[in-house]
Formats: sequence, C-alpha cells, structure tokens
Amino acid sequence: MNKPRRALLKVIVLGDSGVGKTSLMNQYVYKKFTQHYKATIGADFVTKELQIDDKLVTLQIWDTAGQERFQSLGSAFYRGADCCVLVYDVNVQKSFETLNNWHEEFVKQADPVDPDAFPFILFGNKIDGGSSRMVSEKKARDWCASRGDIPHFETSAKEGYNVNEAFLCVAKMALEGEHEQQNDLYFQGISETVSEVEQRGGGCAC
Repeated sequence: MNKPRRALLKVIVLGDSGVGKTSLMNQYVYKKFTQHYKATIGADFVTKELQIDDKLVTLQIWDTAGQERFQSLGSAFYRGADCCVLVYDVNVQKSFETLNNWHEEFVKQADPVDPDAFPFILFGNKIDGGSSRMVSEKKARDWCASRGDIPHFETSAKEGYNVNEAFLCVAKMALEGEHEQQNDLYFQGISETVSEVEQRGGGCAC
C-alpha cells in the first residue's frame, strides 16, 4: 500500500491592521468569529490539513501584524513562503491603497526566484458591511490585472462567505508552485485520522 503523499505549504497573510486577517484564518481553521478585535503582535500561525487529489496538504498560515512597526519582521520570516495572501477591507480605501506597499515588501523580503511568477492572491474582506463599501470589485480586479492577473476573492470572515473557497485556491496555487524536492514530506506510520482533513477535489475555480 502506498503511503499518502504529504506537502507542507507556508502561506503568508499580509495587509493593514484591522482588515480581518486573523478573523479570516480563524473562520477557515476553527469556524469561529469574534467581534472583539485584538491586534496581532508580531506574527503567529495556524495550520489546516486538507486533501487535494492524491496529496494530504498541511497549510501553515502565517498571520502578520499590520502595524508599521512590525512590517519589517526580517527576511527569515518571509523566506520559504509558497504563497502570499494580500488582504484589504472593501470599506476602507486606505487599506486598498497600501496593497502595493505590502506586495513590494513581500517581494523584497522573500526574494522569490521569479517574482512575476510567484503566487499571490487578493482577498477583499468585510463585504458584509452593507452600504459602507468604498472599494468596488472592478477596481480590485483592475489592480489584480495590473499585477499579472492575481486571483481575487471577496470574503466575509464574519459570515464565512467565500472563505473556504478562497483558501482552497490558496492551497492549490501554493501546491502548484512548490518545490517538490524541498517541500514534499513522506511520513511513515502517521495516523490516517488527522484532524481537520477536508476531502477536496480537482481544479481551482480562481
């Protein structure tokens, strides 16, 4: 019997403070949302396991502080990333305008071999805000087009809208771009009953 193939993928989540990075991750991994805002200090990560085709994928999702004093966490933090998620709040224009800064910060710190081919994905969060929207979907898609057709999802961490779909796309993009010899892990004797495993099928909808 063949052992299941496993991949460990590192995902970095960047964006201004308060756009909902931590809430998106908590909704995805723990299916929970809290109204109480607590700023992330430095960086933290959560893990999520899911199955894509014949691979068990462990997403290691790194949550970063959006405050300027924590922006330069050092290249060691960014290095080895397989995908970068950029998050803005559709109700806060400034959080959209700083996306270029976050994109440039990641490229500078992570120093990917081919920055143009590195997988980025854009989340426009808090679409449950009703009439307070400041950033149109068209404006976001135009920005994505200018960056090489980055995939774009509008999400609501509060209501769970599009969160699973968005992170599934993240996982598939990261998996496609991974370096097999570095990130493929073969575990012997590991329990099949891994927590939070999701049975997922083929192609990414992004």
